[in-house]
Amino acid sequence: MAIPDSLEIPPDEELNVQEINVSSPVLRAVGPQMGKACDKECKEYMLCREEERDPRKCLKEGREVTSCGLEFLYKVKEHCKNEAESFARCLEWNSGDMKAYYCRKEQALNDQCLASKLGIERPPLGYFTSIRIHNSTRPRPTPWIPKFPATPSFPEDRPIEPAKHGSRYFGWW
Repeated sequence: MAIPDSLEIPPDEELNVQEINVSSPVLRAVGPQMGKACDKECKEYMLCREEERDPRKCLKEGREVTSCGLEFLYKVKEHCKNEAESFARCLEWNSGDMKAYYCRKEQALNDQCLASKLGIERPPLGYFTSIRIHNSTRPRPTPWIPKFPATPSFPEDRPIEPAKHGSRYFGWW
């Protein structure tokens, strides 16, 4: 795909943000609560991506999602570090696919700490797949309408030839 000359690429300082550098077991351990804590920012970002159809217009929302995730992980590290680490360690070493089946005791301690100190309950099963309405403060974008070049039309007096191979109807009637 060719890139047009009029393409505006954002500067590097607008693109570079601090990444969330945590391992998979840690994300498995605190992921549901992190998703619930950053739900509004994530929905705003996904709405922007879907409506705008241009990732350059949604950089601000993407930075907000990343900063929300970082803030949540900093709070977890400050208040519930031991519980989250023990649950993540249990997920990593007691199950090959990091299922919480063998780690229910650690999971309960982690959930209790996050609920009491951060005020974030574990979302119920199916929370992220259920339909929830999001009211955005962003203005609606103008609808995207594709532009097609003028297509040639057939002349009105064009002769219509009979089908080469007969009828195209197949049936048992």
